[in-house]
Amino acid sequence: MIKAGIIGGSGYTGGELIRILLQHPATEIDFVFSTTRTGKKITTAHPDLLGVTEMEFTGNVNLNVDIVFLCLGHGNSTKFLNENNFSASTKIIDLSNDFRLQADANFDGKQFIYGLPELHKSKIENADYIANPGCFATAIQLALLPLAKAKKLTTAVHINAVTGSTGAGVSPSATSHFSWRNNNVSWYKPFTHQHLGEINESLKSLQTNTSELFFLPNRGNFTRGILATAYTAFEGSLEDAQTLYKDFYKSAIFTQVASEPIHLKQVVNTNQCHIHLHLHEGTLLITSAIDNLLKGASGQAVQNMNLIFGLEEDLGLNLKAGVF
Repeated sequence: MIKAGIIGGSGYTGGELIRILLQHPATEIDFVFSTTRTGKKITTAHPDLLGVTEMEFTGNVNLNVDIVFLCLGHGNSTKFLNENNFSASTKIIDLSNDFRLQADANFDGKQFIYGLPELHKSKIENADYIANPGCFATAIQLALLPLAKAKKLTTAVHINAVTGSTGAGVSPSATSHFSWRNNNVSWYKPFTHQHLGEINESLKSLQTNTSELFFLPNRGNFTRGILATAYTAFEGSLEDAQTLYKDFYKSAIFTQVASEPIHLKQVVNTNQCHIHLHLHEGTLLITSAIDNLLKGASGQAVQNMNLIFGLEEDLGLNLKAGVF
């Protein structure tokens, strides 16, 4: 059994990791670390696990576990690793943005690999340290990577994506509490979202002269999921585009190219990404949908763990959506 530790287990991504790993047939949770809930039962933060586990949060860290997941706020993973020296054999998967960009990927002799399996599967399989992609970044990259591979990102790409309130984290804020969020939609960080950096690096690894991305993120009045739409000029037929995408994702176990229009409920509570293509007078519309907490965070982290340890890629991740 793989012994796993979770750092920052009281938040949304930590809770989803606990839920997945408790049912994972090859993994045993060694500890769940939390500075705010030390000594309290995990169910005090994650009541959905009542009857599933009696584990408690701890303030102690086992530095010799097989793998550790860092579910900390952005900027805090670097600090935590500076203060806690894990064994040389411990694999690390970081779910923050601390190591995603190439300029930050080498930390204290540890080389972090960008953990998007649809792009870097072979590198992940041989990695010790993974920088898990951002949620918006995952949805947008999966929408655009096939075009970059085919060198077809030659004109501006306009992207509009809406995310659920869990994307803002568990700590309440002015734009995440119920009274403000319910029956409300708004945009934020127009054209400057922090995930653009990792998106552009991935696209440029396939096509050096990619066109500019105009990204408008939106806050939705629902709890989880991301629906992203991107459109750009495309020379060719819809059948050409569908062939391009299906070829690119033919071995991607969690990314599906749909023939019918997609919606968010298809992917919520799963590690799936669904993609749909629509062509209108030379403009290709790409729609992608993911669960921001699973394929956009914890599910993808476990997918990366499976690849690192040579397990089946979907082990413990066969989760079904509830469409109705």
